[in-house]
Amino acid sequence: MNRFWQGKTLDQLSAEQWEALCDGCGRCCLEKLKSPTTGKVQYTRVACHLLDTQTCRCAHYDSRHVLVPDCVELRPENIRRLSWLPKTCAYRLVAAGKDLPEWHPLVSGSADSVHTAGISVRGWAVDVQDVNLDDLVSYILKKRL
Repeated sequence: MNRFWQGKTLDQLSAEQWEALCDGCGRCCLEKLKSPTTGKVQYTRVACHLLDTQTCRCAHYDSRHVLVPDCVELRPENIRRLSWLPKTCAYRLVAAGKDLPEWHPLVSGSADSVHTAGISVRGWAVDVQDVNLDDLVSYILKKRL
């Protein structure tokens, strides 16, 4: 197995390697709420309307920033500043010099391993279009991702 991410910084990855590093969990596509007093970010189980909650992939990946202007583009230079990224995020792990977990598709060899490990949002995320945004706070997850 080619563990291309080992011993490299995010800046050293090719565009193809960068895209392959995403585990397809869909967690970064969940709506988040930030406390105005503490600055603490809390995840909800409400997903962006572009996220296919079965595949946990963006349905319009190439045009996502046009269709959702506040979609944050993950780039090598901003990963360390995005403290809201899940602790399991491969970009976050590689930026910290850590290896990928066994369930990561690049390690397991299976795109489904992220789902079978219970890491993805499959089965519990709801589409933002099915939610009254005034009730978003009632969808806050109890545990930190």
